[in-house]
Amino acid sequence: MTRTLLQSWRRQVLAHRGPALGLLLALAAMAWLLLDSAVQSFAGHNRTYLGYAALGGLAGFGATALGALGALTLRQVDNRTQDCMLGFAAGMMLAAASFSLILPGLDAARDLFDSSVAAATTVVVGLGLGVLLMLGLDYFTPHRHESSGLSGPETSRISGVWLFVLAIILHNLPEGMAIGVGFAQGDLSVGVPLTMAIAIQDIPEGLAVALALRAIGLGSGRAVGVAVASGLMEPLGALIGVGMASGLPIAYPVSLGIAAGAMIFVVSHEVIPETHRNGHQTAATVGLMAGFGVMMFLDTALG
Repeated sequence: MTRTLLQSWRRQVLAHRGPALGLLLALAAMAWLLLDSAVQSFAGHNRTYLGYAALGGLAGFGATALGALGALTLRQVDNRTQDCMLGFAAGMMLAAASFSLILPGLDAARDLFDSSVAAATTVVVGLGLGVLLMLGLDYFTPHRHESSGLSGPETSRISGVWLFVLAIILHNLPEGMAIGVGFAQGDLSVGVPLTMAIAIQDIPEGLAVALALRAIGLGSGRAVGVAVASGLMEPLGALIGVGMASGLPIAYPVSLGIAAGAMIFVVSHEVIPETHRNGHQTAATVGLMAGFGVMMFLDTALG
C-alpha cells in the first residue's frame, strides 16, 4: 500500500510539475522560517506569544466542536440555510485575510523597510507562497470536495470518509496558521479579532461538516466525533503559524501574507463553489457579505 501510494505520488508529480515545484518552494520557505525561530519561539517573551496562539487555536477547536455537536439535535438543515451559513463563514475568512492579515502585514513591512513598494512586495511574496502551499497540497493530498469530487493520488484506495476528512484538514490548517501568526508579535489588536472571527465562522462550519459526514453514511455519533476531531488542526496550525512568524523581523509580514494567501485560496477554491452548487447563489452571497461586514466591524471595534 505504501509503495503503491509513493508510486502514485511520483506519477502525480511528473504530471503536475508546476504545482510540485510550487509546493516544494512554499514548504522550503516555511521550514526556513520555522528553523530560524525554533529556539526563539520557546524562549523569553515569545513563550507568552506561544501561549496566546495555543489558546487561540483551542478557541477555534472549541467553536468547531460546538457547531458539530449541533448535529446531534438537528436532524436536517436545508441546503439553502447551509449555503447561507457557509457563505457567512467565507465572508468572515475573506475579511479576516484582508483586515487582520494583509493590512497588518503591510504596516509591519513598511515599518521594516520604510518603503511602500518593498512592503507590498513582501506581503505579495507571502501571499504567493500561501497559494502555492494550498495548491500543492490540493494536488498531492488525496481528498474529496463536495463540489468538484475526488482530487489527489490513490483516491480509489481510500474510503470516502477519510477523503472527506483530509479535505477538512486542508481547510482548517490555514485558519490555525492565521491565528498563530496573528499572535506572533503579541499584538492583541491583531490576534483577538482574528481569533474571534475564525471561531465564529467555525461554528457553522463544524455543523456543516458533521451534517455532510452524516449524509455520506456515518452515524450521528461518529459524524460528530470526526467533525470535532477535525478542529484539532487549528491549534496545530496555530503553533506552526506562531513558529514561522517569531524569528527574523521580515518573517512576520511574510507569514501574515502566507496565512492570508492560504485562506483566500481555500475560500475561492472550496467554500464559494460549495455554496453555489445547489443553486442558492443569492442566499450564499448575502451570507458572504454579512460575514464580511461582521468581521470588518470586529476588526474596527476591537483592533
